[in-house]
Amino acid sequence: MQKIPIGISSCLLGEKVRYDGGHKRDAYINGTLSAYFDFHPFCPEVEIGLGIPRPAIQLIKVDNEIRCIGAKDPTLDVTERLRNYADQQAPLHAVLCGYIVKKDSPSCGMSKVKVHCNQQYERSGAGIYAEQMMRNNPLLPVEEEGRLGDPRLRENFIQRVYVLHRWKLLLAEGLSAQKLTQFHAQHKLIIMSHADYAELGQLLASLSKNNLMQVADSYSVQLMALLKKVATRRRHVNVLQHIQGYLKQALSSDDKAELGELIERYRNSEIPLIVPLTLLKHHFRKCPDPYIEQSYYMSPYPPELQLSNLL
Repeated sequence: MQKIPIGISSCLLGEKVRYDGGHKRDAYINGTLSAYFDFHPFCPEVEIGLGIPRPAIQLIKVDNEIRCIGAKDPTLDVTERLRNYADQQAPLHAVLCGYIVKKDSPSCGMSKVKVHCNQQYERSGAGIYAEQMMRNNPLLPVEEEGRLGDPRLRENFIQRVYVLHRWKLLLAEGLSAQKLTQFHAQHKLIIMSHADYAELGQLLASLSKNNLMQVADSYSVQLMALLKKVATRRRHVNVLQHIQGYLKQALSSDDKAELGELIERYRNSEIPLIVPLTLLKHHFRKCPDPYIEQSYYMSPYPPELQLSNLL
């Protein structure tokens, strides 16, 4: 399968572009993820002409506004240059299905970046370039490399990347009301594991030949916003029980009891998600169902990236 285009802070690929001339190469990104993602590196600090090595910069609150200023030279203000660079890269960002940024960076950090004020600081900021890039691309899944060490956050990011990738493929092949409805059906169980999908259903109920693109735009915004909510064990249990209902006529009483027991043990954190999922896949191989077959819930992305053995 063609690799998915992902933006990334250059230093995470091992490029020596840091302010001190070093890098922050990440083993997981350059190993596992590189087999499936086509990384497009960006280093805004270098691209706006700060050079390598260069004076350190930091976020400072000035008159209730966050500025990006030299840590030792307060006359160096690169705030607008970083924002402008993000705007200039908009055509390249538009093809991406995700973006991995460098944590704590005053240019690239996604959140909790140090903001200095009156010789103190609070972790309340976002890197100037990253903030503008995210503002320009509200659908784009963005994550920091440090947070990818958390299995739930990693799964959430990869899940969103693949959903957005499939959405862009749908748009590229030509959208229709039928295709949009089918896309929702394929992802309904995934959405259920993250949040309530009622509003999306109501939106699609208003679909007509005259408002297809308007509904599609609203759908994509709401969909990607819902998927930002990390899937919970409770919601996964609801989905598993929902899927179990498609087997009620096919399973023996013993098989039903076994499946119900595994779902309950997952609810109680005794076993990982992969255990009831594996049994469900086994039953649906023997008793296929067209709705479950088209759903991405049990196989949302390549198995090498799946973390259901940890969740």
